[in-house]
Amino acid sequence: MNPFDFLNAINLTKKDLIEEDPLNEKEYVPFIVNRGLSYFADTVLYANEMNRLNGIDKKWQFQFLLNSIPKKKRFGQKWAKATIDDSLRMVMEYFNYSSEKAKESLKLLTKEQLIIIEEKLQKGGKRS
Repeated sequence: MNPFDFLNAINLTKKDLIEEDPLNEKEYVPFIVNRGLSYFADTVLYANEMNRLNGIDKKWQFQFLLNSIPKKKRFGQKWAKATIDDSLRMVMEYFNYSSEKAKESLKLLTKEQLIIIEEKLQKGGKRS
């Protein structure tokens, strides 16, 4: 069971997945479900309320969303993803850093140093 199954139940099927199988409560990730609901104007306030009251039991959070949000298809939008520019990717690969550490390092590197890193990372081979 994944978070999209819970979103599908909240938005379309209105099936109580946790009541059907109590083990599904462990699979319920409130943050992901709330993020999925935050993309739509008619459900963003429900998601915000659950984020505000994050200490509530997972089953209760799911029950609130399941019974409060009207049944409607809401899957037309792509999820936002972070983009990584080429210089950040090079620093991450060259120094084997995480993205956060690479961002900090990128502030300290000069353009000449970035050119040297790029040259050292070039892999040989035939271009087509």
